[in-house]
Amino acid sequence: MTIQGGSGEVGELLLPPHLSPDTLRPLAGGRALRLDGETMGTYWALSAVVPPELPETGLRSLLEQGFARVIAQMSQWEPDSEISRFNRAAPGTRFPLSAEFAYVLDCALEIARASGGAFDPTLGGASDLWGFGASAAPIQTPDEKAVSTARGPNWRHCILEDGGRIAVQPGGLTLDLSGIAKGFAVDLGIRWLEAIGVHHALLEIGGELRGVGVQADGMPWWVDIDIPPCSDAPHARIALTGWAVATSGNYRRRRESDGQSWSHSLDPVSGAPLGDDVLSATALHPGCMQADALATVLMVLDGEKAMAFADAYGLPARVVSRNAVRTSAAWKVWAQDEPRQD
Repeated sequence: MTIQGGSGEVGELLLPPHLSPDTLRPLAGGRALRLDGETMGTYWALSAVVPPELPETGLRSLLEQGFARVIAQMSQWEPDSEISRFNRAAPGTRFPLSAEFAYVLDCALEIARASGGAFDPTLGGASDLWGFGASAAPIQTPDEKAVSTARGPNWRHCILEDGGRIAVQPGGLTLDLSGIAKGFAVDLGIRWLEAIGVHHALLEIGGELRGVGVQADGMPWWVDIDIPPCSDAPHARIALTGWAVATSGNYRRRRESDGQSWSHSLDPVSGAPLGDDVLSATALHPGCMQADALATVLMVLDGEKAMAFADAYGLPARVVSRNAVRTSAAWKVWAQDEPRQD
């Protein structure tokens, strides 16, 4: 996604309903700044308006500490991380979870239940097989037997005890939180920023964004949604104030072998990559963790089922396929294509 200053041709301009004047009041005497860096195999960027006494180095250190915390818990690329140790645990192991890990896993399983498994945080084995985990990309396209074996137990076999703070390893269950952890890291960063008095900020990690407050001139944080290659989807610009947005696309993080190319989005039933009919899916939610996972749900459900899911939960959403651009009822309200109900 692209952060914009509000200029340029726009096909759809989306505004959150029910914005209060207090939300749009800029910080008097605030100092605008921008920071960026690398984390979780991608980039991060912060645009913020801060009290003048806050040092830039302190803000960078604060965010990087938060990102490192999430990596230490939820990165399958770190052999000593919490998730890696759980995935290696022997059958029957009762594994204690840190508070943040338990919170993210609980959210992942809740979205799995709500979506009928369209989001599944237990695709770690399949993700690794197809070249999106810690292992190198396959030299040859995996065969059906290898895919079936790698799929392993699904989210229904993930048992939590002690109020969600203990996860039981049934044997062969491989967690993968890469479809939700970046969004959580954004939420964590915003929470830590607000704790030190930064209430006007836009934080992004690899295309997952959350905005609070407004820019120095009182304008919202404008975010442009990526248009997939070879798509005529309208250019959508969102006023991201008090909300988060995530887009999943089949043109990102692709792998190839034997003359075949495949997306990182996997079918949660088979463990094989999805087809390329759906080009991208965008979800809006107050929490970036939820938006991150819900974008995957929309990719997996596809078409009318995706819109039915979004409408059932009042989710502003857009799905771009090869032959259609579908938007939910809530998206149309944001775009003022339908009357707002106060």
